Amino acid sequence: MNARVNDTDMTVDETLRQLIGEMESSAVSAPFRAVKLDRRSFLKLTGLAGGGLVLGFAMGSDAVAAAGGDGAFAPNAFLRIARDGSILIYSKGPEIGQGIKTAFPLIIAEELDAKWSDVKVEQAPVNPAVFGRQSAGGSRSIPDSWDQLRRAGAVARQMLIAAAAAQWKVPAGECSASDSMVTHGKRKAAYGALASKAAALPVPDAATVKLKDRKEYRLLGKWYTGVDNRAVVTGKPLFGIDQTLPGMKIAVYQRCPATGGKVRSANLDEIRQLPGVRDAFVIEGNGKTTEIMPGVAIVADTTWAAFEARKKLRVDWDESAASKDSWKDLSKRAAELAKLPTGTTTLANIGNVDEALKGAAKTVSALYTYPFVSHAPLEPQNCTAWSHDGIVEFWSPTQTADRAIETAAGALGITPDKVKIHQTRVGGGFGRRLMNDYMCEAGAIAQKVAHPVKLVWTREQDLAHDFFRAGGFHSLTGSVDAAGKLTGWRNHFITFTHDGKAPSSGADWPANQFPGLSLPNYQLSHTLLPIRTPTGPWRAPRSCSVAWVIQSFLHELAVAAGRDHRDFLLEVMGEPRILDGGLNTGRAADVIKLACEKAGWGKTLPKGHGMGLAFHFSHAGHIAEVAEVSVDENKRIRLHRVVVAGDIGPIVNMSGANNQCEGAVVDGFSTMMGLEITMENGLIEQTNFHQYPLLRIGSHPKVEVHFIQSDNPPTGVGEPALPPVAPAIANAIFAACGHRVRTLPLTKEGFTV
Repeated sequence: MNARVNDTDMTVDETLRQLIGEMESSAVSAPFRAVKLDRRSFLKLTGLAGGGLVLGFAMGSDAVAAAGGDGAFAPNAFLRIARDGSILIYSKGPEIGQGIKTAFPLIIAEELDAKWSDVKVEQAPVNPAVFGRQSAGGSRSIPDSWDQLRRAGAVARQMLIAAAAAQWKVPAGECSASDSMVTHGKRKAAYGALASKAAALPVPDAATVKLKDRKEYRLLGKWYTGVDNRAVVTGKPLFGIDQTLPGMKIAVYQRCPATGGKVRSANLDEIRQLPGVRDAFVIEGNGKTTEIMPGVAIVADTTWAAFEARKKLRVDWDESAASKDSWKDLSKRAAELAKLPTGTTTLANIGNVDEALKGAAKTVSALYTYPFVSHAPLEPQNCTAWSHDGIVEFWSPTQTADRAIETAAGALGITPDKVKIHQTRVGGGFGRRLMNDYMCEAGAIAQKVAHPVKLVWTREQDLAHDFFRAGGFHSLTGSVDAAGKLTGWRNHFITFTHDGKAPSSGADWPANQFPGLSLPNYQLSHTLLPIRTPTGPWRAPRSCSVAWVIQSFLHELAVAAGRDHRDFLLEVMGEPRILDGGLNTGRAADVIKLACEKAGWGKTLPKGHGMGLAFHFSHAGHIAEVAEVSVDENKRIRLHRVVVAGDIGPIVNMSGANNQCEGAVVDGFSTMMGLEITMENGLIEQTNFHQYPLLRIGSHPKVEVHFIQSDNPPTGVGEPALPPVAPAIANAIFAACGHRVRTLPLTKEGFTV
């Protein structure tokens, strides 16, 4: 694995990384395009210059192959098999705690028919021209890379089988592979022994290789510990905030507390005289919240010196164009609009809602309100940057390393080929690190100093300058007929806009979402309130908040109809069909039934206990959950148990999937219980966890997870498992004590834990 390349004194892996960096990265190509190489690059790739073999990174029909001095086999950019049998697999996506650094190699290893204990995993270099998508968001990592990674492993397996068949002079169709071995009758050959022979074969077209059926899986669907787990628990420097470089300095950056403010003046001379401070200067920025807002940078020898200097920084801010947002004023305006709608745009109008409401046996009206919330990752925003030799190099805990190339280049006034990014492990993202403002800030500071710099935000800055999940208001009216069937639904959604034309990021609600297409009479409209406070995707964007509204109000209507909620919800789903947007009502019904079965739906509970059910379709995942809670006479809540049932296609790593569901339950409960962000005169009022109280471990419920493993295309689960949490708990609270929750967080309605 670490044999030296004779004429360059570089390891084969270092050669691979260098050549990847030299390849064209101006655009994302097809996953397996053929790579055109000059003679020098070809020799470096194949190892003919002396040493290891590294093949063309594509898997097209004209990809190159040649045997190198160390006999290693690397049929594509994702994997390399050495003669000693060790298998290196590169994981291309950002690891943000969702387990993708383990899942991606498992997918490759499955199709490779590798023995998992033979596999070593490393983070891939950032180069979308070679690896394709290198982002983590929208629970799209596995769906977008599923076939690409399967084919990467299958190509290698086919070549290894072909090498063994040629050696034994038998048809390849008579050979099989398993546990890093090729077998023909009683004959066996280890992958390591076949590596150099396989490397000499033509690389087959990836589109033609045979992929396994789910019933043939040997690795996928089982339980695996994360490949970085030991390093994480022993404190190895994996995260962005752990990075160190020779001569590195620490930087802090002070923005205006209100979005849109600029620097008039600052006590820079005083700051420069403080112990350990190397420099202090103003950065004008480009006024883009996702890139570089105006501010003051301080560069110091240590984190302590930088933070202490920041405390003494005095900035005169020009806030004439800054945000003046007030949550109190916005809430008051929304309440007025709920009663007398103005400026309303109709998004969907199916059937005749007016007639349905007029002829109803019962109608229910309600106003649901939820607040802005923060991502609050435990690792604050940070980035190490070094401007040298005409490039700007980053060590960044970003969710979007591929997109960050263009973003950083534009913000720093350089071309994309002058940006180099090293992907670090991310200490929590939840959508916050889809934006790379902290990275652009670090690059702008690095361009003004002669040292590498690590920019570190404080917790207070992290809360003040987030891209928040937008709050919202839903004025609802629904109807049921004499048979207890849902007949009409009207939803006036009051939300926010930055441009006066469209909802802000994460503040919209598509017209084709459930339950609209399942009902004969349905109307959805919205009114937009102007806002300056930045908003953005937050774990399961839109669904994370709207699911609580939809599934809670469905329960209200079921209660009004005198119906069991399970039966009412299944009736709304109707016959199995696929709705516009992807919801499969048959799959939905199956997970609803499974969750209720495993939870013991309908069983007798102690006084003060209740069960609540909710379903939501989010990010292509069908998830139903049942929560069991108790509420005492003082409105103290205890969440005893949550049963999760999901259909997300085939499971890659059962441990990772279960962890994501459990984390979603904890995150959802914590958020609905007591978290809210408010602003006054443009300033965020919460400054740290004492005002933004995440739930502690004592509130952790028992979580049971059950999957329907189907042959449907796979999806992620970290986002789909969150939306049903809040409505399931809210419905359980009603069942336990008769209190209907219509305002979040729960502390607003007098509940505690």
